[in-house]
Amino acid sequence: MATARGCCSFPPASNAVQQIIGIDIGGTALKLGSFTKTGHCCAHLQLTTPQPATPGAVTTALLEGLERLDPHHQAGTIGVGVPGPIDGTGRVAQVAINLPGWHHVPLAAWLEAQQERPVTMANDANCAALGELWLGAGQGVQDMVLLSLGTGVGGAVILGGKLFSGRLGIAAEPGLILLDPHGPHCNSGNHGSLEQHCSIAAIKGLSGLEPEELAERAAQEEPTALAHWQTYGRHLGMGIASLAYLFTPERVLLGGGIAGSLPYFRTALEQELEQRLLPMFRQGMDIMPCALGNGAGRAGAARLALDRLSPP
Repeated sequence: MATARGCCSFPPASNAVQQIIGIDIGGTALKLGSFTKTGHCCAHLQLTTPQPATPGAVTTALLEGLERLDPHHQAGTIGVGVPGPIDGTGRVAQVAINLPGWHHVPLAAWLEAQQERPVTMANDANCAALGELWLGAGQGVQDMVLLSLGTGVGGAVILGGKLFSGRLGIAAEPGLILLDPHGPHCNSGNHGSLEQHCSIAAIKGLSGLEPEELAERAAQEEPTALAHWQTYGRHLGMGIASLAYLFTPERVLLGGGIAGSLPYFRTALEQELEQRLLPMFRQGMDIMPCALGNGAGRAGAARLALDRLSPP
């Protein structure tokens, strides 16, 4: 992975530095972790995302969290996952569709000014994919798609064992692909995107329930709840089918809070894939939950910092 450009005057982390901090910014939680270079998590912390989650409020919360997590600055570098595209330098959050006021936010510079250690950033789903590739269900996989099912629908693509981000560094936003041109409006400006059919808000709109409650009712074999999960699985299957035609992944990983309900929508999802994909395109393709759960993003953000900011 290329070294992040545009980093300010802090020197690269030395070989003596043994810890890296990873941060995952989400719509409901801020997850921080300190990791060794071999992937051992030394400490972790989860904070409630301030509401409204404006850039200033989130930055203040992160700085407070960093002081709690690593008060003696044992970690030499920081990686941050943000729910939206990052500029090519890995320093500016261009937009966070589901967070208010996030337009061209120089978050890396803001954190560096207070922390006095280098910071690099990437899309949160890209970080989750790097985390799973490093420590989780993606180990040993060369071609993989990850979907993060939560407040929004994020995603990432691994090709040939490396993160695919395209010429602008912002490629692979599967939550924004078209599912239904007559569907609900998306904050991206699209209509009927995958995100509008497979996010937490989509489940609430479909069932009137939070995903956790819908899962509880499905566990009790309530027919209406099971039917709602089948609808969800079909929608998700449509999106994965399009991605499979593009990338022919050997593994599709599902993360985020909704992924815990996979047992209730797996059958509908797989039936949709069987119906929509030619056999050769689904041959050997596994659908699996992320092994690291909600910790994948911060682990991957730490890996990002290790790759970009540590010396060769």
